[in-house]
Amino acid sequence: MALMLVVSIGLAGCAGNPSVSSTESTVPTASDTQEEPLITELTWQGAKAHTQAMELEIAALIPNNTIVSIDQKETGMLLSCNSTHHKWKGSTTITVVGGTNIEPIVKGIEAHYRAKGTKVSADTNVDEDYRFQIDLGGGENYIVAEGLAPNEIRIASGSECFILPEGIYPGGDF
Repeated sequence: MALMLVVSIGLAGCAGNPSVSSTESTVPTASDTQEEPLITELTWQGAKAHTQAMELEIAALIPNNTIVSIDQKETGMLLSCNSTHHKWKGSTTITVVGGTNIEPIVKGIEAHYRAKGTKVSADTNVDEDYRFQIDLGGGENYIVAEGLAPNEIRIASGSECFILPEGIYPGGDF
C-alpha cells in the first residue's frame, strides 16, 4: 500500500502539480507513513551488474586509440567472504595495439582513482608487471594489470559481499 502511495504521489508530481514547490519533497518519509523504511538487500545479480559496470568504467580510461577489443566475461563465480556472505568475481580483458607500453596506461588509471581519493595499493606481480588494486570497501575490489598476453590489460573484479539466498548453491557459473 505504501508503494502505491509513493507511486501515486510521484506521478502526481510528474504531472506538473502547481501546488507542489520544486524544493518540497513529494515522497513520504518513514515518520510520515509510520512505517519502517524499505531496505533493499544486494542480490548476486545486482552485485554482478554493478561490478561489471565498474569494470567498463575502468576500461573507459584506456586511451581509445590503443584499444583493439574489450572482452568482458559474461559469467563469473561466487567466492565466500565469510561463513554467511559471498562475492561475485569476474574479469574484463582489454586487448591493445601491439607494441603499446601498458605500464603507463595502468599507472594513469591508478592516478585517476588516487585523485578521486579512492583507496588504492600498488605492487608488481611475479612477472614484475606493475599492477594496482582499487578497494571500495565491503569486499568490493578491482585489480588492474598487464594481462596474460603482452598486449592485454586485465581487470579482475570482486563485488561487495552479499547474502546468498537459501537453496542457491554457490558453485558453478553466475
